[in-house]
Amino acid sequence: MTNPAPHRRNRHHVFETAAGFCGIAWNEAGVVRFRLPTRDAGAAERLLLRGFDSTAAAPPPQIETIITAARRYFDGEHIDFSGVPVDLDTEDDLFRRIYEALRQVPWGSTTTYGGLAKAIGGGPMMARDVGQAMGSNPVPLIIPCHRVLAAGGKPGGFSAPGGVDTKLHMLKLEGVDLDATQPAAKSAQKPSRAPDPAQRGFGF
Repeated sequence: MTNPAPHRRNRHHVFETAAGFCGIAWNEAGVVRFRLPTRDAGAAERLLLRGFDSTAAAPPPQIETIITAARRYFDGEHIDFSGVPVDLDTEDDLFRRIYEALRQVPWGSTTTYGGLAKAIGGGPMMARDVGQAMGSNPVPLIIPCHRVLAAGGKPGGFSAPGGVDTKLHMLKLEGVDLDATQPAAKSAQKPSRAPDPAQRGFGF
């Protein structure tokens, strides 16, 4: 069941990183949207605003801190986003549980769709719900869906700009090289079979 969200004014800002231009949107409750790097600022803003009502604004200090952290992340630094406040009030209750479990998977580690299902007390069939949640993730990077792998350490789906290559690049920034070793070098959960998600939440 999806809870009705209170009326909140959304603001957004586009910024450049070493990997391209990202977009972030926020309100008084926290970060509500994030878009992974793309080729130019205009594209980043269009993708951020697809199906989303927001006004461009200068980031307040707490959002500027997150932007600085994102820049440092794409420079290759070890950054922990698990404490960043997010607004998930429009998300399904199950998806919120999945996202909360995923936020516990630290930098440099990975999990699987089945592993996340188990983490919230679900059985193997719930791995499909996990895949749907990854596809609907409104704040990738902050909710680190790039750390979720398919069975056997395979990368699975990723529909950000650059596709799976972007996912592999982000994992390499964290010291996880799926090209060099199968399965991934570090795993937070045991692998379990699940479908590759189509990540609609990115809006690409």
